[in-house]
Amino acid sequence: MTKRQSFDSSLGDLRKELIHMGEQVEEAISKSVLSLKNGDLALARAVIDGDASVNAMEERIDEIGTRLIATQQPVAKDLRRILIAFRMASDLERMADLAVDIAKVTLRIGEEPLIKPLVDIPRMAEIVQRMTRESIEAYVNENVDLAYRMAKMDDDVDQLHSQILRELFVFMVENPKTVNQSLLICFVSRYLERMADHATNIGESVVYLVRGTRPDLNA
Repeated sequence: MTKRQSFDSSLGDLRKELIHMGEQVEEAISKSVLSLKNGDLALARAVIDGDASVNAMEERIDEIGTRLIATQQPVAKDLRRILIAFRMASDLERMADLAVDIAKVTLRIGEEPLIKPLVDIPRMAEIVQRMTRESIEAYVNENVDLAYRMAKMDDDVDQLHSQILRELFVFMVENPKTVNQSLLICFVSRYLERMADHATNIGESVVYLVRGTRPDLNA
């Protein structure tokens, strides 16, 4: 195997790990919001327990990338591919942490009935899951157009976040007994909004990989 073939093989392993990590994060987001929607405490605990697996994936990505840099001494775009993989893994790990935070909200609410059926929170989660999936796809295929789509989806998440905050503010004003749970759901909305920002960061990294300049997709 030539040096280039060896590099490409290891880079393929790096991509596979990122894809797998993205899938795990996407699942954690789905389960955390589902646990909140259904009051499923066991599912919330499963999300929390599963965080260690995501952390381990980030470590494997760091190991593969560090070994590649040390043994292959890549330059230019090859080096950017590895450095961006590090950054993506960090963004994904933070998204998983935020999914854990949502699961912890489920546990804090416990068996208390929700003050209203969740509609916009699951919508936000669906968009964020799609952003997670497509941001990884953009990296693997070096697809700038797909990366730029993160900005539009991020705007959609921001609009839902603002809408949720307005609705919950009305709940708190009209019925002070809902304040505690309303605030907790506000936190969940904020966690999802931050996840979207992390996915958008990945989109920015993909544009940087392909074009050598980093846009501000969160503007």
